[in-house]
Amino acid sequence: MPTASSAGNLAQPQGTQQRVAAQPLCVVVADDERDTVDTLTALLQDAGHTVYSVYSGKQVLPTVRVVRPDAIIIDVAICGMSGYAVAQEIRHSFVDLRRPLLIGISGFWKESADKMVARQTGFDHYLDKPCDPNAVLELLAQPRR
Repeated sequence: MPTASSAGNLAQPQGTQQRVAAQPLCVVVADDERDTVDTLTALLQDAGHTVYSVYSGKQVLPTVRVVRPDAIIIDVAICGMSGYAVAQEIRHSFVDLRRPLLIGISGFWKESADKMVARQTGFDHYLDKPCDPNAVLELLAQPRR
């Protein structure tokens, strides 16, 4: 089962500072590279978001159905079920207003044609790995259309 973490609403000890999102989101981070998941999870938690971490493509859809995230960040080449297949399933399973923001990431598929395929399969955004932390936070801060 995926693990969830949240920055919570507890008061921080004096002298520590934490960046807090304008509107905390529920985010699923999916990649078979644990370092990528751990890094993105720490970044998002630090920003005040609740994060569910999964490590295979097969875990993404069951997690999404249970937690109903606001956003999903997924490696397009994740093992078990590709990120493209996950994006297509989500695109067809959720009505537009309830569909989570889909952010595809890849360390290998970086060409413009790869990004066009990602858009056609249902991704809203596509980032090269390693992801720029500020780019990830900016995408999550944008209001949904």
